[in-house]
Amino acid sequence: MSAEFPSVRPRRLRSTPAMRRLVAETRLHPAELVLPVFVREGITEPKPITSMPGVVQHTRDTLRRAAVEAVEAGVGGLMLFGVPEVQDATGTEGTNPEGILQLAIRDVVSEVGDQVVVMSDLCLDEYTDHGHCGVLAADGSVDNDATLERYAEMAVVQADAGVHLVGPSGMMDGQVAVIRRALDAAGHQDTGILAYTAKYASAFFGPFREAVGSSLKGDRKTYQQDPANARESLRELAQDVAEGADLVMVKPAMSYLDVLRQIADASPVPVSAYQVSGEYAMVEAAAANGWIDRERTILETLTSIRRAGAEQILTYWAVEAAGMLR
Repeated sequence: MSAEFPSVRPRRLRSTPAMRRLVAETRLHPAELVLPVFVREGITEPKPITSMPGVVQHTRDTLRRAAVEAVEAGVGGLMLFGVPEVQDATGTEGTNPEGILQLAIRDVVSEVGDQVVVMSDLCLDEYTDHGHCGVLAADGSVDNDATLERYAEMAVVQADAGVHLVGPSGMMDGQVAVIRRALDAAGHQDTGILAYTAKYASAFFGPFREAVGSSLKGDRKTYQQDPANARESLRELAQDVAEGADLVMVKPAMSYLDVLRQIADASPVPVSAYQVSGEYAMVEAAAANGWIDRERTILETLTSIRRAGAEQILTYWAVEAAGMLR
């Protein structure tokens, strides 16, 4: 062979589907996927979320069916969000034992038991009439420590309902420690905490606000992280782990893959990432216009999140993607 031709040919390992499958460095599995689901109080039929095609606010009955479908697909977890009829200044329904989220937890656990990990959002934004993730001080700012008291109460009622993991997503300082103490004091030592460790003040959350009926005016930049910063995520990681987090989260996922990689490299506990509503909506919109191959794009985005270090991925495509993978 002439000397000018290469002897090292990486294309050999790309030559056939079987070869590419054999040498793939990153693999997706349905058990690594978590389906976020919304359950709304006071409706009799599922309500489509217009900015998230294919996603609905469930009734309690359709939520049960969705849970069974997820189990049958092999999905690893469900993250439950409650949408109450009544909101007030302190998010009273978030700590009502008969509130919609607590009822939904009981429904899902009674339907599927331990066949899937049942998780619950632990935050006040769905329940407050001002839409913030905590209790407001007199000057309109979010009162960190008053909010922690509410989070402790929420953790206990969610654990009482039977949830396996609580997901504190409000980005209050000290939230994991306060929740861990409250759970332990109430006899819920086995209820775990999925800490939203690096949650950014992101534009990609827009469609989610429709999904949970948020009343927010303004922004959450005083408590969610600045998108310009990565180093502080490692500080948050160290704090959450020291306070007792069982798993940690990066949210959003796709625009923060560098942060996800840094946290995955440093974390002594499992690392999750949330492919959020805006990320979902952009792909759906582009696919609806015929600009991208929808299924290929779904799997490519999930693979990128897994490749960056996520061991669990929260995605609205969880059930559909599980079907593609199987």
